[in-house]
Amino acid sequence: MSAIHLRGVVLPSAEHRDLWVRDGKVTFEAIPGAETVATGWILPGLVDLHCHVGLDANGAVPDDVAEEQAITDRDTGVVLIRDAGSPADTRWIDERDDLPRIIRAGRHIARTKRYTRNFGWEIEPEDLVAYVEREARKGDGWVKLVGDWIDRDKGDLGPCWPQHVLEPAIARAHELGARVTAHVFGEDALPDLLAAGIDGIEHGTGVSADNIALMAERGVSLVPTLINIANFPTFAEQGSAKFPAYAAHMRALHERRYETVHTAYEAGVPVFAGTDAGGVMPHGLIAQEVLELVAAGIPAPDAVAAASWKARAYLLGGTGLLEEGSVADICVYADDPRVDPGTLLDPARVIMRGRVVR
Repeated sequence: MSAIHLRGVVLPSAEHRDLWVRDGKVTFEAIPGAETVATGWILPGLVDLHCHVGLDANGAVPDDVAEEQAITDRDTGVVLIRDAGSPADTRWIDERDDLPRIIRAGRHIARTKRYTRNFGWEIEPEDLVAYVEREARKGDGWVKLVGDWIDRDKGDLGPCWPQHVLEPAIARAHELGARVTAHVFGEDALPDLLAAGIDGIEHGTGVSADNIALMAERGVSLVPTLINIANFPTFAEQGSAKFPAYAAHMRALHERRYETVHTAYEAGVPVFAGTDAGGVMPHGLIAQEVLELVAAGIPAPDAVAAASWKARAYLLGGTGLLEEGSVADICVYADDPRVDPGTLLDPARVIMRGRVVR
């Protein structure tokens, strides 16, 4: 791989620097003859912390469709993905140096008939520990639970798992070196998940002040997927005739979504950007999600960090910054995204593991 050169303002330090890439790694030592491929505002490559490559509304998709999904994300600057649950085997992507790196949570683990058909394992509580162990061994350090879903008997969102099975299941994942995150829309599932030691909450529209305080204390992450939460009124309308309580609940959760996210951020909860691409959401919307975080009251520099260096550090460890010897995952922009996050919509250059891909 030939050496390349970039010049500009390296974020988040905002230093005007020259940066070189050789053998897929960043260096600040000049490499004679390196081709200059970009100038501008230089940002650690973007991260989508809640994405489903290999999934659409009907379940697993063929490899060619999964490839299109991954390319769409890549071309918006996403070079690292946490796949928050998919029934598809996408390990073949690991052999491709032109597609984003994927950190997998295995397949969703849901209650029987309490989730979208063809997405996850559908089991009963007595099998939870075994399935968590299975997915922890198969995944890349994450397990994904469906924490709540519509309970048809009560006509509203309801918890999927009792605490007495959550505790040993999450403990077993931790023993195997995996973190556990959970889909949660409503309020009622959160206390047991948090008491059981959950590591992350996806969506989290029902988090209360008490939940937020505990999440901040323990470093439990929140990935609010606000561009998907925007669909709650549609979900409510679809279910209103049969489940009016559920419909009213979903509308109320939607109405306070920005306040919920802002309160969590202000309390110190680690908030990250995730699009929920796959299923009903299209791919390639990470910039729009950052803009939604800003709309929720998160300052633009922190919203950008939630989709860049802070998200990288959360998934991979380290600082997530562009440092001597770090992996050359880089996005370059014409303007400073911390001042105008809308510039994330149009990356001038995307470099992934030292390879120019856009």
